[in-house]
Amino acid sequence: MNEAILEVKDLKKYYPVKSGILGRNQQYLKAVDGVSFSIQKGETFGLVGESGCGKSTVGRSIIRLHDITSGNIYFDGNDIAPLKEKDLKKYRRRMQAVFQDPYASLNPTMNVFELISEPMKIHNSSSISERKEVILDLLERVGLKKDHLYRYPHEFSGGQRQRVSIARALSVRPDFILCDEPISALDVSVQAQVVNMLEDIQQDTGVTYLFIAHDLSMVRHISSRIGVMYLGNMVEIAESNELYKNPLHPYTQALLSAIPEPDTTKAARERIILKGEVPSPLNSPSGCKFRTRCPYAMEICAQVEPPMLDAGDGHQVACYLYGGK
Repeated sequence: MNEAILEVKDLKKYYPVKSGILGRNQQYLKAVDGVSFSIQKGETFGLVGESGCGKSTVGRSIIRLHDITSGNIYFDGNDIAPLKEKDLKKYRRRMQAVFQDPYASLNPTMNVFELISEPMKIHNSSSISERKEVILDLLERVGLKKDHLYRYPHEFSGGQRQRVSIARALSVRPDFILCDEPISALDVSVQAQVVNMLEDIQQDTGVTYLFIAHDLSMVRHISSRIGVMYLGNMVEIAESNELYKNPLHPYTQALLSAIPEPDTTKAARERIILKGEVPSPLNSPSGCKFRTRCPYAMEICAQVEPPMLDAGDGHQVACYLYGGK
């Protein structure tokens, strides 16, 4: 197996909630509550789960857009979790991001040349002519034309704007890119084009992706391995095909059963309807957080949070159905 570029250990991100007459912090919203995983150099690690499960918070915490409550984030062997902003600068170039809404993440007063130049000016001292040469090459790589160099974000379609965002992230030659719902705001016809482009870029450059998305079939297509999150916790990690063929956690099974099957010649996966509502992260259940919706919940599930268990071949699952004590 390749060397890990990123190792996350027991990551927690709590938000204080003020309540009471004096406004004291009496509760914490546990957006991420002890997540651990690693990403190998050159791979794409997919992260999936329902809205509000904490997957975007994990991604933004990893690249230190958020300060974390506790835990470790090892990037290339160095723990960047406790670093202050001045010490993070050398890692900013190596860790870039592409967000869900390209229009919101691009300054509308800057043209394409200025947008892609900005990170290059911050992280190196190349001349304008050198930057222009690099940018023109990046535009071609992401499927845009030279004529687009001096256009503004409002002059592009959503798919084109996302291509500009990707070119901007690539401009400083990063080792790692957080792709936080990068295709969910795009037309279905454009989504596959952007995903294929990301795969081509990875093949050419060896860049590593953390790919966060709702579209489970698209995550399967692009990811080497996939992590499944529920209410701030990681409940299962496995290679992409293994997870889809042999989901072990009851939540993963329900999640995958909701994927439409376009090929009518295949046997349809039985649809699993979960009962109840997702608990509030302000007052999450004791033990296993999924137990209030799980048809297989046992007494121990309410008492102790299940650890991540090795199910073989890198398949990990946090569930007492698989031998936890």
